[in-house]
Amino acid sequence: MKIGLITSYDYSHPGGVVNHVSCLAHYLQIMGHDVKIIAPVRKKGTRYFDEYVKAIGRPLPIPYGGTTARIPLSPWLFYQVKRALDREKFDIVHLHEPFIPMLCLSALTQSHAINVGTFHACHERSGLYWISQPVIQKLGRKLQGKIVVSQPALNYISRYLPGDYRVIPNAVDTNLYTPEGPVISELRDGKLNILFVGRLEERKGVSDLIHACAILKKDFPGFRLIIAGPGIQRRYQYELLARRLIPGQFLFTGFVPFEKMLAYYRTADIFCAPATGGESFGIVLLEAMASGTPVVATDIPGYSSVVTNGQDGLLAKSGDRRSLAAALLSLIQDKSLRLKMVENGLQTAQNYSWQNVSRQIADYYQFLVK
Repeated sequence: MKIGLITSYDYSHPGGVVNHVSCLAHYLQIMGHDVKIIAPVRKKGTRYFDEYVKAIGRPLPIPYGGTTARIPLSPWLFYQVKRALDREKFDIVHLHEPFIPMLCLSALTQSHAINVGTFHACHERSGLYWISQPVIQKLGRKLQGKIVVSQPALNYISRYLPGDYRVIPNAVDTNLYTPEGPVISELRDGKLNILFVGRLEERKGVSDLIHACAILKKDFPGFRLIIAGPGIQRRYQYELLARRLIPGQFLFTGFVPFEKMLAYYRTADIFCAPATGGESFGIVLLEAMASGTPVVATDIPGYSSVVTNGQDGLLAKSGDRRSLAAALLSLIQDKSLRLKMVENGLQTAQNYSWQNVSRQIADYYQFLVK
């Protein structure tokens, strides 16, 4: 089949949806499908720029849902997308977040292929979706297939667009995220490394994690907190907090290139995801598990749909710094528990491998074609 994967998000900027689209394209190509990606691209030369990407539009940073969405808003997108669709003549047009302006919306309104939408997001509510609900429901009738990445994502989108959905999860590339491989040697200095990966946004819970580490310090001072991810606006604020609460026991890396991020995952002794909400799926949890690193996360729906508490990770109460510190301490003090989490986590990651998930998506395409 000829498949078009379309996203409104900047393809040159690393993020959950962009990573998903890139990996899905790769594995669909391996299956023998003819795949093209249509996406805005701010700059070429990154890992995410593949030879089968058609760049349309220049993305702009727009605050949305507690994060920053880098999307194009040019009035010329409608005509650029039309030319691309007319030229490619896709059998399947797969839109990732189909109602995000303007690229996906332009494609959905003009596509004559079988249209599939994947809904990745999960928020408590959306004022924009609520206001535009009649338009969303009208456009939703153009989607012959609808995918959500988790039950929390389904609970969110079905408020505004009821209907039949197929739950197909996000995935991790277990050929890349592995326990074996390069590490950050200078961080293997006898200290226990606690790793956070993500953008420095309030909903990611970085402040809670720093406070939890200050509590942990009373019982176990021999750790280092590594905070890996972009976010210039809040970095200064979090660094000041860390200097006050855990001086000399933290490292802010800023943006980390993909290959080095793999090494950070392997270097970590514990991975911690303290988000307070807004997560539909814990892809960073799977990346840590696949790398052989035990996981502590908060009990928000997007994480508890991935982690089985006490089996392949520990879940702490969201927003409760003492609960987070206690979970970290229990893993530090119990080596057998850490080993159990590593072993079970590796199996969980295999269940969510791209080999398995891409096959589920391809099978869904076949179902819709028939």
